[in-house]
Amino acid sequence: MSAAGKKAIGAPGYGVVEWISTACRFATDRNDFRRNLLVNLGLFAAGVWVARNLSDFDLMSPQPII
Repeated sequence: MSAAGKKAIGAPGYGVVEWISTACRFATDRNDFRRNLLVNLGLFAAGVWVARNLSDFDLMSPQPII
């Protein structure tokens, strides 16, 4: 068994903390074009999902007469 595997077994929750720190480092690295592109595409996809799934109104439907 490798040293990394023993380290993860010895400290419960270490994998989650490491994953979160890696994700934060991934999102905030200013020198890597590919990472920034992936983060921006992910944010765009999340915005499209919110706009499509959480809006309760249809702009193409006829408006009620007040």
